[in-house]
Amino acid sequence: MKNILYKSAFIASSLGVMLSCKPNLKTPAADKGNIDASRYVAVGNSITSGFADGALYYDGQLVSYPNLIAQQFKLVGGGEFKQPLLDPHSIGVGISDSAGTTVFVAPFKLGNSTDCLGATSLAPIPSAPHGDATAFASIASQGPFNNMGVPGARAVDVAVTGYGNQSNGAGNYNPFFARMASNPAASMLSDAMRINPTFFSLFIGNNDVLLYASNSGAPGYSITTQADFEASISTIVDTLTRNGAKGVIGNIPDITALPFFTTIPWNGLTLTRQGQVDSLNGYWADFSTTPPTPLYNFKLGNNGFLITDMNVPFTHKRLITEGEFILLSVPLNAIKCQNLGSLTAIPDRYVLTADEIIKVQTAISGYNMAIKNIAQAKGLAFVDVNAYLNKTKSGFVYNGISLSAAFVTGGAFSLDGVHLTPIGNALLANEFIKAINTTYSSTIPQVDATKYRGVIFP
Repeated sequence: MKNILYKSAFIASSLGVMLSCKPNLKTPAADKGNIDASRYVAVGNSITSGFADGALYYDGQLVSYPNLIAQQFKLVGGGEFKQPLLDPHSIGVGISDSAGTTVFVAPFKLGNSTDCLGATSLAPIPSAPHGDATAFASIASQGPFNNMGVPGARAVDVAVTGYGNQSNGAGNYNPFFARMASNPAASMLSDAMRINPTFFSLFIGNNDVLLYASNSGAPGYSITTQADFEASISTIVDTLTRNGAKGVIGNIPDITALPFFTTIPWNGLTLTRQGQVDSLNGYWADFSTTPPTPLYNFKLGNNGFLITDMNVPFTHKRLITEGEFILLSVPLNAIKCQNLGSLTAIPDRYVLTADEIIKVQTAISGYNMAIKNIAQAKGLAFVDVNAYLNKTKSGFVYNGISLSAAFVTGGAFSLDGVHLTPIGNALLANEFIKAINTTYSSTIPQVDATKYRGVIFP
């Protein structure tokens, strides 16, 4: 199997300006400084759990960023770091909601895919017809667990009792927490406290806004209010520190910079013949005028896709504008062969509009201010994850390896366009370690990220 990391020459040619990131070759002796890493617990969501490629699976869990941190902690007296691992032979499992029906999906892999035009190319494809639903069987007897990363969890969910209680009914509990919860009444926070942590990491809050954004603000998906978010983070931190534990907390990245939002070009409707232009302008014309007036003024070359926008009077349609996003979940075959985005408007659930983007970024800004203030008030190490992941927009070089936010070829993000690859996790772990060392006068060695892969090419 060929690894994307070894295609650095190809990647570098497409990145433009790079940021240089060279590891310090003079590594001081490992020292714990002012921390006790003997009982480390990580609280977070899917990124913390090791979720990648659209699913939770064993190999992804092994390279979760907190597990990589825990390995470095062992150099300064860190203890066992137990994760709620799936069976190594399990294909893994993710959850997709299709027309109101829960579907268990397998992780993506990169393989040959033939589109509706008969063209074959490399693309993310399911590694199996369906995910392993048996992975949700309880493993509570193997706990308590140090990795309390739960896919789908929001900050406001962490302290909720019964968050994994299946008797609440479908849609009212989290099956990823149910498999690891110590009992039906447990919360993520109460289970995190079972090990009486001496040190913790907290990276939570993405889903408080990402669930809204990735579903384009559809009914049932809302952004957590600032007040509720602040109250939740305060409760989590107060509880984790009540017995004297120290810790590190990361803020929330600008999710609109993720490949899930940026991969499909807003102006990807390319018209190469004047006949196409005339046909579309004739189809979308106001016939109440003489001669009929084109509504959208399509032209030769690149055009914005036609999208649904219920805020537009009467037609509920308009052309997308630069700065708005077509989601990676949009059915590309429908665009290529069924005139989606030209003769029919792309449904709102596949579009993040300017108004929705403002709501998302306003929430993230408020969340991050609260996270930093709480970290400072408690004397915790603070990681500016937002600034770190923003480097991937233009690309950067780590020890000769080129990385960017480009989907598939960038190497930093997995095949779901949201979660990180192993090398992405390793570099994120290093951001946490650097913050710990700065705050607590420790010299914990960073992870050698060159040992970890990006996207695997067949």
